[in-house]
Amino acid sequence: MSENSLSRRRAIALAGAGVAGVAGAAAVGSAVVREAAGHDRSPSASSGAVEFTGAHQAGIVTPAQDRLHFVAFDVITKDRDQLAGLLEEWTAAAARMTAGHDAGAIGAVAGVPEAPPDDTGEAIGLPPSGLTLTIGFGPSLFRDATGKDRFGLAARRPAALAPLPLFTGDALESSLSDGDICIQACANDPQVAVHAIRNLARIGMGVVSVRWSQLGFGRTSSTTEGQATPRNLFGFKDGTANLKAEETALLRDHLWVQPGDGPDWMTGGSYMVTRKIRMSIETWDRSSLAEQEQIIGRRKGTGAPLTGQKEFDEIDLTAVGPDGEQVIPSTSHVRLAHPDTNAGARILRRGYNFVDGSDGLGRLNAGLFFIAYQRDPRTGFIPVQRSLSQRDDMNEYVRHVSSALFACPPGVRGNGDHWGTGLFGA
Repeated sequence: MSENSLSRRRAIALAGAGVAGVAGAAAVGSAVVREAAGHDRSPSASSGAVEFTGAHQAGIVTPAQDRLHFVAFDVITKDRDQLAGLLEEWTAAAARMTAGHDAGAIGAVAGVPEAPPDDTGEAIGLPPSGLTLTIGFGPSLFRDATGKDRFGLAARRPAALAPLPLFTGDALESSLSDGDICIQACANDPQVAVHAIRNLARIGMGVVSVRWSQLGFGRTSSTTEGQATPRNLFGFKDGTANLKAEETALLRDHLWVQPGDGPDWMTGGSYMVTRKIRMSIETWDRSSLAEQEQIIGRRKGTGAPLTGQKEFDEIDLTAVGPDGEQVIPSTSHVRLAHPDTNAGARILRRGYNFVDGSDGLGRLNAGLFFIAYQRDPRTGFIPVQRSLSQRDDMNEYVRHVSSALFACPPGVRGNGDHWGTGLFGA
């Protein structure tokens, strides 16, 4: 055998993207986890790194970044060990990329020229940009559409991880909904987020396939008290009353899964709901300012509730105007989404705007990619959305076209731990 052939075989062995390289990737991932352990969980700046390890996954209460690349995968292997191995390899790659390194141990350009690189290279020279990678497992991973328990996980499915109900007005597209596994990549540079998802999809080839994905820009919620409230594509401040990272008692009660809530592997995790909401931008833009504010229940300029003067003034749902009518209408978005209207339900939102070109009639295909985390969707998202879907005046201007629910386990704790350890463990 020639020297060139030996070099090529050696390079392929080192740079292979399949799950055969899991052990080596995990070792590298452990080294990167140790290296990243000194980083603050919040990006020190838009270019900084976010710590990958912790009690909870990054990308939930992390200060919401400006860009999103979200992907849902279908698992195409029938081999449980191969899937578990992929999760271990993904963890190593995620630890590297969130620390600002290439996805693989060799990198985009340092390998033997005859072998494919183990990083795609479009993030060369870019800083970490606050990249976070958050994984979740869908109901179909535990039992598929035919009811089959493909990987022996059915007994470990949390009761809270039941498929979401169909809500009034839903126009869901199955090709844009659900999935066995999801990964949420958030960053302050779109190329960094896309690079991360591209490489995880590359590593997963033959084990998983992309079911659907979504790019997002311009966060529509603030997750920390230090962030200003952003605006959605209707021009209104969105998420003023969102749960914040500093509200530890509220996070315990409404965000993080507590001991006894379900299987142990989910303790410290959270449940993610995603909804792609198409906005009828052109119709909304022809509505009067007064009508828009009545529909939302807030002032467009300041974000203040109709019963207040400043954005963070408490909403008074009992206020009545001189005409005897409720100041905040009974069909307004703010009233119907308020915790007092939903038995105290609270969720943490970190959605993004999207514009996916235009449709055949020249209208923008644009809207909100809604992401919400909660301790239990049965007491969080579901009652709130049921209330909104039945009575919200905003329904005239929006259409829900995709829906998904995922169980996001707690964070990776360090050496020897990886995504899916608790779920796939003995």
